[in-house]
Amino acid sequence: MILVTGAAGKTGLAVLAALKQRGAKTRAFVKDDEQILPVRKAGATEVVVGDLLDADVWRLATTAVSSIYHIGPNMHPNEVRIGQLMIAAARTVGNCRVVYHSVIHPQIREMPHHWSKLKVENILFDSGLVYTVLQPTAYMQNLLAYLPAIQNEGILPVPYPAETRLSLVDLHDLATVAAKVLTETGHEYATYELVGTGPLTQTAVADTFSQILHRPVEVRPVPLKTWKAEARAKGTEEHIIKTAVTMFTYYAQSGMVGNPRVLHSLLEKTPTSLATFISAIIK
Repeated sequence: MILVTGAAGKTGLAVLAALKQRGAKTRAFVKDDEQILPVRKAGATEVVVGDLLDADVWRLATTAVSSIYHIGPNMHPNEVRIGQLMIAAARTVGNCRVVYHSVIHPQIREMPHHWSKLKVENILFDSGLVYTVLQPTAYMQNLLAYLPAIQNEGILPVPYPAETRLSLVDLHDLATVAAKVLTETGHEYATYELVGTGPLTQTAVADTFSQILHRPVEVRPVPLKTWKAEARAKGTEEHIIKTAVTMFTYYAQSGMVGNPRVLHSLLEKTPTSLATFISAIIK
């Protein structure tokens, strides 16, 4: 039995689906009853409902599991504590392997949510558990938030400059690798950066949309003040806004780039390109 935490999010659902394709039995850890049906549809064999900060729920969730795929809540202020509880529960099981969903370049102090994942990695390294760490870069799927503006207005509105360079990865490539390392041997104590593309400027991203849509698409940088106001209007929590702004500021200064070679090796094929991804989502 493989436990998937954060199972109702886009990453968890993709990983559950990939594990189902491999015939694996999975237990989804979700926060409320409304998430039961989506994870069941994605392929979860069993479901545990509860709070990731509740040690008793962790003991229930990890009963008789062989592996844990742990996805910490995105930008959660207690992510390190949640990681500690996960590791403590895994240690009580015996012969339980942890595959930790981290992030590319977790050592960057300027981004608190990256730094939190590095702390969890360190705790995992010291735990005595068998582990694998996956470090994906930003998802291509994040571009879906901009699709209405791209299709209706011909603009790519991003909260950083047009020349900002980011490497991207397709979520489904990540899920394929996650299922692979969870169901195969030979990945013990490995740390894998999962990157699908080389560095892409936002102009290059807009140009790719232009080529596929056969119409001009241009980058329109959104001032952080404007972005924060829009996020607050949508009801986004203040700590998430603050964390996101630090991320956007870092992106503007340094970008977030990586190399696709590791992902290519794990997939045993070329990772999904941005053009292929966009072609699939354009209707």
